[in-house]
Parts: sequence; structure tokens; C-alpha cells
Amino acid sequence: MLVTIVGLGPGDPRLLTLGSLDALRGIGRAVALLAPRELVEHLRNEGIDIDETPAADDALIVRGSSDAIADFCTHIDALRENGCEALAVGVLGNPLSDFPGLPPLLRALEARRIRTEIVPGMPRATLSASMAMPLVALPPQSARYSWEDLIEIMARLRLACPWDREQTHRTLVPYLIEETYEVVDAIEEQGERRNEHLCEELGDLLLQIVFHAQLATETGAFTIADVVDALANKMVRRHPHVFADAVIEDVDAQWRSWEKLKAQEATGRSRSSRLDGIPLQLGALQRGQRMQEKAARVGFDWRNPEGVLEKVTEEAEELVAARASAHTPDDAHVREELGDMLFTLVNLARALHVDAEGAMRDANEKFHRRFAYMERRASEKNVALTDLNLEQLEELWNEAKTATAP
Repeated sequence: MLVTIVGLGPGDPRLLTLGSLDALRGIGRAVALLAPRELVEHLRNEGIDIDETPAADDALIVRGSSDAIADFCTHIDALRENGCEALAVGVLGNPLSDFPGLPPLLRALEARRIRTEIVPGMPRATLSASMAMPLVALPPQSARYSWEDLIEIMARLRLACPWDREQTHRTLVPYLIEETYEVVDAIEEQGERRNEHLCEELGDLLLQIVFHAQLATETGAFTIADVVDALANKMVRRHPHVFADAVIEDVDAQWRSWEKLKAQEATGRSRSSRLDGIPLQLGALQRGQRMQEKAARVGFDWRNPEGVLEKVTEEAEELVAARASAHTPDDAHVREELGDMLFTLVNLARALHVDAEGAMRDANEKFHRRFAYMERRASEKNVALTDLNLEQLEELWNEAKTATAP
């Protein structure tokens, strides 16, 4: 026999996760401990047979009373003898956090050689009470909200806001990327309000993380508590020189230790190359630099920047030769040689201890300032840039270089 302990969420049928509902439908028969009448009726309407005849008080089972657990297991034994092969035990919230009786119940079922599974649900802490009842009031806007308040706000948004209800992990990707870049902009911003903007943008990025965690909570995949726990465990595990007695002499030794510990983890063991795990969606310059850094940690690297400079010259010559022999404007060989030259320039940036992506952002912004200056000056002269010849544009450009110099 298989007994599946299923999280029913805070009690509102609208907060029953898809994972929990699918598990209950698949089994077809359940005991719903302390479930409100509205939720029980909802489950019945979904075709689930709710058994309301356990031989013990629901509350005592949930609390972990040994006598109540024993009586409940006797009831399960009777079901098994009558041919029941699978039973779901629904508990409010998430069984892993809201069911004190879970450990003694698992031990009792194991003693009877009854197999068990657990399907998480939305934790009761996500909402202060069932959405069918008034929620505990959030602090007024003049007060400071807490981490718990933020999680509850996100749960409410998913329940009550039409836009939030429609979102999925995939639809949120553009916003996650955009918010990440806005954090970078705030970090690189100059001015009195820089810290204020950085605080705001970090909050927007945090919202994306909480949003994704809420989506996962609703399907029973994981919760924000699991995200925090996994992160904390990873940081402790990968820093034995801080949280244990390992000795790390310098930054290079730290990198070697970090890579070794990563390789021992489940994700690391599943990778066939040291370069696996670098996100494909990173900017090309940034991804190239990350790959070069990983290769350098095994000794595959230039001895000094001068060697890279010589390689840049070599790649430039190869690009010139490829252009000379090209038959079409978009010749594949020209594209390849240009890519090799860019990759070598990224290597040069790394050899000079410069972030290639950051250097490119700086160059983009410099061009933006100068070109915007050219547009303003042309407007002051009541002419359009398109009306100027190349020599006039070059003159404006040189003026812009002087006027916008840092």
C-alpha cells in the first residue's frame, strides 16, 4: 500500500497547488485532516472520494499524539485489508513545515511496511489565514514591512491581481533580465541619489526572485524557504575556511577550492566539461570572459598581456586576409575571423584585469554622449545630421570629444 501525504495549502480551494491537486486526483481517495468544508466540497467536485471516518481526532493526529497516530494507522490497516492500495492524507499547509505529526506518522507507517510519499503544498505561513476569512492586516505604509509581509503580499498578488495570475516562469524571464541590468545601471550611476536608486532596484530584483518562488510554491515544487536554505547550505559548504577548519592562503587558492567543491556536488558531477554551467544567455563578451577564466584555472592561459597583444595583431592580419578572399559581403570566413579577433580582445581585457562587458558598456555610453552632443549642436544650427557631409560630421564629432571629455 502507498500512503501519500499531500499539502492542502492554507485552506482556501484557490490556494491548492496544481501538484497537490494532481496527486489527489491520481489517487482518488483521501483523508483530509482539519480541512474546512469548502475545501472538502471542492475536492469532491474534483472527483476525489473524501474519507471522513478516521478513528481518531484530526487535531490530535496533526499534533502528533502517539495514541491518535496509532488509531489512525489502525484505520489505514483496515482500508488495506479491504483492498485499498493507495490513500492520500491531506493536511493543511505544507506537510514538511505545518504537520508536527509527520515524523511519528511516517515511523508508524514504516513499521507496518506501508510505503509513503510527500507532496508539498503552499505553507500556511504564506497567508495568515484562509483567503475565505479576513487576513491579518498588513502594517500601514508608514511602517516597515518584514520579509514575511513580502511573501504574503506576493501570495495576495497571485490570488487577486489579473496580471500576476497570468504569469509563468517563462513570461517573467524578460523582467528578470531587465531588473538585473537596472541594478547594474544603479551601481554605475553617479550622483547623490545613487544609493537610493540602488536600494530600489535591488528591491525590484528581489521581487522577481520572490515571484518565481511563489509560482513554484503553488505547484508544490519548492518554496522561498527552500531557496534560502539551499543558498545558505551552498555558501557554508563552499567556504570551509570560514565555517570549518580549512586553511586558504590567498584568492587563487580560494578559487581552486571553490571549483573543487563545486565539482563534488550533484550538479558538478553531472557536467562533462569545466565550461558547462556558464549561462548561454550571458552577453557574448561576458560569456567569453567566464570561459577563459575557467580555462585559466587549470593553467591554460597566456603568460603575460604582451603575448595576447601579439595574438590580437595576428588575428587582425587573418581578418584582413579573409576579407581579401571573400566572395560575398556576409562571407562565413570573415565572420569567423572577426569572432576570433573579438575573443582575443576579451582575453586581452582579462589579462589587463578589465571586465570586457563593463569596458564595452563604457564605450557605448561614451559614444551615446558624443553622438547626442552632435545632435544637439546640429539642432542649434537648425540643420539635420543627415544634411551634413562626412567632413562636417567629423568636425562635430571632434567638437563632441572635447566637450564631453570626463
